Amino acid sequence: GMGPPPPPGAPMLGSPANMLPPGMQPKKKYNPEVTMKRANWNKLQPRTLTRNCFWTRVKEEKFENDDLFVQLQNNFASSRPRKGISEDEGAGDMVEGKEMKKKKVKELKVLDPKTAQNLSIFLGSYKIPHSEIKKMILEIDEERINEGMIQVLIKQLPEAEQFNTLRDMRDQYDELSEPEQFCVMVSDIKRMVPRLKCILFKMKFEELIQDIKPDIVNVTAASEEVKNSSKFAKMLEMLLLVGNYMNSGSRNAQSLGFELNFLTKLRGTKTVDNNSTLLHFVARMIEERHPDMITFGDEILHVEKAARVSEDTLQKSMSQMEKSITLLETELKNQANNTDPADKFKDKMQDFVEVAREQYDLLKGMHSHMKTLFKNLSEFFCFEVSKVSMEEFFGDLATFKSDFYQAQKENEKIRETQEKMKRVKEAKERAEREKKEKLKLKQQKAIIDMNAEGDQEGVMDSLIEALQTGKAFNRDKKEGRKRTPRGAANAERRAALNRSRSRVNVVQLSNSVSKEIDIDGPSQDSPVKAPPRRTRQPGSVSVLPREFNGSSPGDAEQLLDRLKNL
Repeated sequence: GMGPPPPPGAPMLGSPANMLPPGMQPKKKYNPEVTMKRANWNKLQPRTLTRNCFWTRVKEEKFENDDLFVQLQNNFASSRPRKGISEDEGAGDMVEGKEMKKKKVKELKVLDPKTAQNLSIFLGSYKIPHSEIKKMILEIDEERINEGMIQVLIKQLPEAEQFNTLRDMRDQYDELSEPEQFCVMVSDIKRMVPRLKCILFKMKFEELIQDIKPDIVNVTAASEEVKNSSKFAKMLEMLLLVGNYMNSGSRNAQSLGFELNFLTKLRGTKTVDNNSTLLHFVARMIEERHPDMITFGDEILHVEKAARVSEDTLQKSMSQMEKSITLLETELKNQANNTDPADKFKDKMQDFVEVAREQYDLLKGMHSHMKTLFKNLSEFFCFEVSKVSMEEFFGDLATFKSDFYQAQKENEKIRETQEKMKRVKEAKERAEREKKEKLKLKQQKAIIDMNAEGDQEGVMDSLIEALQTGKAFNRDKKEGRKRTPRGAANAERRAALNRSRSRVNVVQLSNSVSKEIDIDGPSQDSPVKAPPRRTRQPGSVSVLPREFNGSSPGDAEQLLDRLKNL
């Protein structure tokens, strides 16, 4: 008794506004521990969802992660709701420039001064005889005539009524001004202005095809790519999860979906420290947790080109092409009975109109298919083509794609900067440690050098030199000189001296001294000659009595006294 269900893809008309599509469950409600900044999207109402639209099949809960929610709270917490900033669009004043035209007085019989002046400029620019211009138009000589000439003639030729008047003034040709003479010359060409329009269409046809066809192809490809991209679908699922979490407690919480222009607003939601955005956060999470989604842009390659296509402009171009072909077909019918051998219009235009009609029919089919795909895409993502133009829709996706990869690059630069700072810090700490270690080693080496044998041998060398030169035996000088304490270091050296004296070769010392002293007892006035300096021989053994080994300076004097008594 309730009737058949609506066909697939059709809106569920007559259902309550809050009724969900069959098989679709309400979205999970989240309760963050802090107040969150809001994801500034436009919430889709259940009545706008169809059975087969994108939002009825999303499974955003697969992206749920406790760490994701914690980071969302840390980065996008807010103590007060973020107020949307409305931008006033000021209407600029349009100023129309008024062209001041100087009128020149001419002897004109039919043409108005403006038309006559413009034709005079045209004729003066090309400097081609009037008869030659007429011949080029009749023969459609595309090697000599160009688009610019045709456009000027279409725009500047007089109305049909003036043409007819000038045609009847052939007998007054010499009395007419140059512009009027030109009009008389070409006035016998039948349907002059329509003919020129057909010639211009033929000359521009290939250019029109190249302008229209790529636009249709790009929009068709973009529509198919966006609808079939699995990575882009995952991106929307993740954003739905993030947005619903951030919108907890607001009117946009538990959204079933969102309008895709939200993608362009991600950069506008700042983190707590204002150093990053929601877009950078999403890019970082995808790179860390779902790296396979990073290349979603490769699945929607044509959105940038499609964003540059205006449906209104495309539709006008198609309509204009159809009108031009229809006009050409009409002119060919009018020329069916033309027997002028100099007129080549029918011969050159008949083959062209067949090719043009075939090409147009092909483009018309492609254009119709393009519009169908975009209509399906609007139903898939739940937006109205009357409110969201083709150019706007693909423009939002192109902007998001560009912003996402820009955010990814900026994240990479931030990481590189952080790593560089970390390396600098580690290098500084390492240098400090090495400096401390070197200082410690230097201090340890100084202690070892103070106890080294080399220092002790240096002390012995100084003592031997003093004994050999006789300075050690000059009592008067020694008694007259006060000793200066040298501290603990000198005390250690004196102890080392006493320990080392047993190793001195006293035999060599005594022999040296005995040679220099007079045994017979020289006078006290005779000076004592200093013995020559001798080198200590390593390994020599003392033969003095044991009591002199390691003796003090006084023992050395006793030794000298005994030698004298000998």
